[in-house]
Amino acid sequence: MARCRFCSIPVIVVLSTMPDGKWGRDGMETRSVMARASEAAVGIVRGIGPDAFGGSTPCPELKVEALLNHLIFWTSVRGHAAGLKQPPQARPDEVAEGHDFTAEPDWAEAYAARSAATAAVWSDPRAWVGETALIGSRRMPARFAGGIVLGEWLLHGWDLAVATGQKLNVDEELAAALYEDIAGKAEMARQYGAFGPEVSVPATAPLFDRALGLAGRDPSWKRRA
Repeated sequence: MARCRFCSIPVIVVLSTMPDGKWGRDGMETRSVMARASEAAVGIVRGIGPDAFGGSTPCPELKVEALLNHLIFWTSVRGHAAGLKQPPQARPDEVAEGHDFTAEPDWAEAYAARSAATAAVWSDPRAWVGETALIGSRRMPARFAGGIVLGEWLLHGWDLAVATGQKLNVDEELAAALYEDIAGKAEMARQYGAFGPEVSVPATAPLFDRALGLAGRDPSWKRRA
């Protein structure tokens, strides 16, 4: 059973203190896939209508609408500010977690623009250097924050895809970036409830499926009829 609290404040605080070697691949490599990760998630978001909002997701505590709002908040609001090295509370457009983005006019297209802006910021090498903040004034390595944003796009992009009968477009380079990022932090993430128990996935399975398994997700998950 997946757990979807990777962006809870206690989990971020604990994981951001891990040794540098646990944060997956170098940020200078990861930055090259951020635009494609954003585009993959946006493609799924655009395919979700209000009639799907009440559906279940691989995150048992979150319905589709709640997971959409979670994804939008952490990638286009907090993730964007973190890439710019701006304290979230200092931004004029800051909204609180729990804000209902899906109630706004043309919310999916608005997210597409915001997500692309976040991807552009994280495609800049400067975003990955030094420290930044995702939560309040708590400083953390920028490389760690960038990995969080990548995981939000791809893990929650997949959650929303399978919950709404879609397929997330993930190429091998995206899958490798996600797998390497998750592999370093999965065990501690499980200890603090961010990920569920690892799901056994054959070594011959696609790398993205193996990344899902590391993150406590069953690649064969099906939405309820």
